[in-house]
Amino acid sequence: MIFKTVGIIGAGTMGSGIATSLGQQGVAVVLVDTSQAAVDRGLAAAKKFYDRAAEKGKMSTQDADQAYGKLTGATDLSALTDCDLIIEAIFEEFNVKEDLFKRLNAHLKPTTVVATNTSALRVSELAETVEDPTRFLGLHYFNPAAINPIVEVVKGEKTDDTLFQKCVTFITETAKKPIPCKDAYGFAINRFFVPYGNEALRLLDEGVGTTAQIDRVAQDCLGVAAGPFLVMNLVKPKIMFHAQRNLGPHGAFYALAKGLADRGDTDYEFEIGDDATGSAESDAIIADRLRAATFLPVLQSLDEDVASPADIDMGAGLALRFGKAPCELMDTLGKDEVTRIVSIVTEKYGHDLPESIAKVGKLRG
Repeated sequence: MIFKTVGIIGAGTMGSGIATSLGQQGVAVVLVDTSQAAVDRGLAAAKKFYDRAAEKGKMSTQDADQAYGKLTGATDLSALTDCDLIIEAIFEEFNVKEDLFKRLNAHLKPTTVVATNTSALRVSELAETVEDPTRFLGLHYFNPAAINPIVEVVKGEKTDDTLFQKCVTFITETAKKPIPCKDAYGFAINRFFVPYGNEALRLLDEGVGTTAQIDRVAQDCLGVAAGPFLVMNLVKPKIMFHAQRNLGPHGAFYALAKGLADRGDTDYEFEIGDDATGSAESDAIIADRLRAATFLPVLQSLDEDVASPADIDMGAGLALRFGKAPCELMDTLGKDEVTRIVSIVTEKYGHDLPESIAKVGKLRG
């Protein structure tokens, strides 16, 4: 194993999930949070996961005990001094992360690798807050991190090439599937997944369809296992709010939907009724716009060489459970139809058509 001991800062849903996954692979983990109560909750979540896995016969009781034995907790950053790799998994705000990394610098040995689990912030900007940006990168795990197989490995502008490849290998060693990414807001997967949810909010705001209808159409036109509103309820809409806001530098299309902006950073859920019916006309509008909101960011990512079409599709299928992966779906629809669909949003928001649209039909080779 390339990294023997991994520190994780943040014992919430993502941090404890990453710890759970690494412990299961035999990696020693130090889970750190600001309070003992938070640490205890994170460790308890891991223990519950292992115990359930043993009960279901997915791992032996002995393996479950050994996995849990790999996890320790602490409330001080000094506990991370001997870690080979440290993964930050705290609140998705640049200033909060910046403050943490500045305080963490005093506890790093020269060979320690530092990673952020940010889902949308630029890694290169966060790297400026650490003493050695060559040893800093993004490791973006997807929820639920204990079982979701995808991890985006994001290379900052100053990330050392050899170290980056070591981290790609480490992700494979720990039974995950890495997606190597160039640094960009949202990376490869959230670059399209978050705007797709944001567009669902716009459709609701405009009265084009109900939450239930939009979810149904999404399942049909993109093959998703669950529609955008059900997913937002599962991950919490305020998480979507922060993620979409962080995509703002990409341009006007990425602005927050009114329904998301108005509620802001508050706790709420969308009401999803039982009646998912709607007119054929409104179904067609919803399908076009959800596909447009997915296709445009993917094509822009391809223009920017953020990730390969095959990796984007793998992430869509395995991390997000898209039954119709975007690049493959665009190839199936053809260049003319994709141009028509994408033009719906490029014309409205003043974006240029991505150059990669010329490759539609052969995106996947």
